[in-house]
Amino acid sequence: MTTSKITDYSAILDEKFGKRGTASREEFEEEARAFYASQVLLQARKEAKITQSELAKRVGTTKSYISKIENGVIEPRVGLFFRLITAMGMRIDITRPLGV
Repeated sequence: MTTSKITDYSAILDEKFGKRGTASREEFEEEARAFYASQVLLQARKEAKITQSELAKRVGTTKSYISKIENGVIEPRVGLFFRLITAMGMRIDITRPLGV
């Protein structure tokens, strides 16, 4: 029987990047959010079977810019993010958490 050890990732992140609220932790979390957004957009584009060039044309930007977004080099502004989502036939729902 294999036992698994539950790891407290907050403690690991605190040790590696500093406590929440510190400049180094904020920088790490910003980069993590950019990477996550890039992966969501990349996966959505692939599922929509759209090339970077086609997506760029649909939203009025360049293939190079789409590539930079998908590689996490840059994070699109909110307006472009919504245009990208719409161009791939998706939508974003904004909801309040339960109990709020």
